[in-house]
Amino acid sequence: MKDRLEIVASGFGGQGVVRLGQVLGEAAVKEGLRVTMLKSHGTEMRGGYVRAQVVLSPETIDSPMCENPDYFVALSSAAYNRFKDTVPDDGVIIFDPAFVEDIDGDLPCTQKELPAKQLAVDNFGRPIFSNSVALGAMAKLLEGDLGKEIILDSLLEVIPKFHEENRDAFQVGYDYMS
Repeated sequence: MKDRLEIVASGFGGQGVVRLGQVLGEAAVKEGLRVTMLKSHGTEMRGGYVRAQVVLSPETIDSPMCENPDYFVALSSAAYNRFKDTVPDDGVIIFDPAFVEDIDGDLPCTQKELPAKQLAVDNFGRPIFSNSVALGAMAKLLEGDLGKEIILDSLLEVIPKFHEENRDAFQVGYDYMS
């Protein structure tokens, strides 16, 4: 693992952005890493702007701000446009094409499409499981830094309902990134 791993997830309220950050942070703590998480959201209950910033490190974390995220999960066009230029050349942007239409092909970083909403609807009949799909995809990308089973266990602890569906949705996202 690098000395500092930065993850940003951003989208709309109700998409599970904050939960995604909480799950990754919980998994990192179980791995013995130090973790900070900042969240920001609009005043709306659903549909407003939401962002989660997670920093993982084996050492003391000097700042909780993500300035150059290694991973950016974009779940809205506004989020994509706001953070796309902060991702370094060796970073990865994961975007859901249901929410992010215009992709900047000139970015030097890696961009991976993850149709999380569509995968959730196709496999489970409801978009509510799209954040678990996204966590499964992140588990695949974070192999070597965080264990897949630890992320899954953390997901099932942080989200107390629908364990079978969340476990299956996690696997769908993991397999999609494989």
